[in-house]
Amino acid sequence: MMTELPLDQVRTLLAVVDEGTFDAAAAALHVTPSAVSQRVKALEQRTGRVLLVRTKPVRPTESGEVVVRFARQLARLERDALAELGMPGEGEVTRVSVAVNADSLATWFLGALTRVPQRERLCFELRREDEKRTAELLREGVVMAAVTSSAEAVAGCSVRLLGRMRYLAAASPGFVERYLGGPLADGLAGAPVVTFDRSDDIQDGFLRGLGHAGASPVRHAVPTSEGFVESVALGLGWGMVPEVQAVDLLRAGRLIALAPDRPVDVPLHWQQWKLDSPALAAVAEAVAAAASETLR
Repeated sequence: MMTELPLDQVRTLLAVVDEGTFDAAAAALHVTPSAVSQRVKALEQRTGRVLLVRTKPVRPTESGEVVVRFARQLARLERDALAELGMPGEGEVTRVSVAVNADSLATWFLGALTRVPQRERLCFELRREDEKRTAELLREGVVMAAVTSSAEAVAGCSVRLLGRMRYLAAASPGFVERYLGGPLADGLAGAPVVTFDRSDDIQDGFLRGLGHAGASPVRHAVPTSEGFVESVALGLGWGMVPEVQAVDLLRAGRLIALAPDRPVDVPLHWQQWKLDSPALAAVAEAVAAAASETLR
């Protein structure tokens, strides 16, 4: 049985996924497109699986994601080994890719990165994604770590609880006066609501907890954390605002907590590759320390 995964073939597959086409991968690897195609086909024959969907851009199949993740982990280990040997590649940087949800990115996560001990040529690649979907980027091998709501570890990853981000149902004073004169649940069910995007269902979940099917169909989608909070404060609609962003607005009277005794807590976890990588370990410790000060 051919159980080995030739490194040149694995690296070629990764290049095709990262570059998007066989021609672009060939240019990046300084080989011909034919050589790229032959290496990918040979790897597919060796594994007995289709690894790429030949679209533009190409995308890995489920089996391809496993190989891509392996390729990225291999590259990370190689760079760490070279650094420890005092043999960094020419122009090489220590790159740490992380998927993080928008609310964490807007509140505590960037501060966490400033705690990472200064390393020569260390840089971060952040991918903003919903906390329910950041684990998918780990599974696909796109990132090496993620802030996620999933407590179930992705294959090949470790997981630790960071804490819980608290959300408060809130609206502007003017909005409350206009829409919420009666029972809260009935008023919210018919009032305009602000959401992050179409996958954001925290407002619906809050209303389901009050006995309603969900929020109003009048929905304003504002796909930035800061824009979302400001939209609620301006009276565009009500919404579930992160407590850490709501505190000052509540004190200033720009927001009113609609149900302070019914907060929604979203658990956040840190998942990362199981690699003995000094850079990744340093980021993990900095993130955990910052989260302990901000999250519940």
